[in-house]
Amino acid sequence: MLPREELLKGVENREEVARVIDQAEQALRTWEIITTDFLSPPIFVEVEEKFRNLTEVELLGWGGYPQAERKRIAIARSELPLDSAMVELAALDIAGNFLFDPATHRDFLGAILSTGIVREKVGDIIVLGERGAQVIVVPELVDFLTTALTSVRSVPVKIQPIDLSELKIRPPKKKEMTTVEASMRLDAIASAGLGMSRSKMADAISSGDVRVNWKEIKQPSHTVESGDLISVTGKGRVEVGEVSITKKQRYRVQLTRYK
Repeated sequence: MLPREELLKGVENREEVARVIDQAEQALRTWEIITTDFLSPPIFVEVEEKFRNLTEVELLGWGGYPQAERKRIAIARSELPLDSAMVELAALDIAGNFLFDPATHRDFLGAILSTGIVREKVGDIIVLGERGAQVIVVPELVDFLTTALTSVRSVPVKIQPIDLSELKIRPPKKKEMTTVEASMRLDAIASAGLGMSRSKMADAISSGDVRVNWKEIKQPSHTVESGDLISVTGKGRVEVGEVSITKKQRYRVQLTRYK
């Protein structure tokens, strides 16, 4: 059995991580490959961190394409080989004329969930503007959604299964920049990267709207470092790049802002 209490110590998403522990124990008992539902980035990161040092189980996350945010995890005994093809996924094209009634990610997700499906069964949604969207789901929902999802907002839609290779992935828009700061405090680096005042960023951090590497951070004084990914609800993300020290002992930081 796995050291459950040790694995759950200090986790933010206790219920979800506990469910993955249950599935890992099942994989150990049965020698089967067990696949989780879709996990959000914060949960996925916690699971990866907690299972990293376990030698008896192997985990592999996949969401349909390399940049996918929501992923399923295949879990198996370490003796069994894993590859992404073992993570069962399906893709659907949601086609409609959204030229005069544009739909957002929230609209497509809301329409899908209104059919009675729970969020954990749905992966990433790729919005295609006036043409509609594409969505990644668990395979067992394909037939149901093909008939149950008939409209998004006021627009009639047609649902058709597609291959994962047909996903129209758009690279994220990004902007490179450099800032010089007195410290590597989260509020300083995030405000510089996202063009917000330091006081507003501090408020956002205290309100729980800021995550570093998908972990909620509520201390504006939290120290960030090269490689960290800072995400702010509704504002975007900033990746901390190379950090160097100036002659005046300040921090010159390369930042990449993603929109």
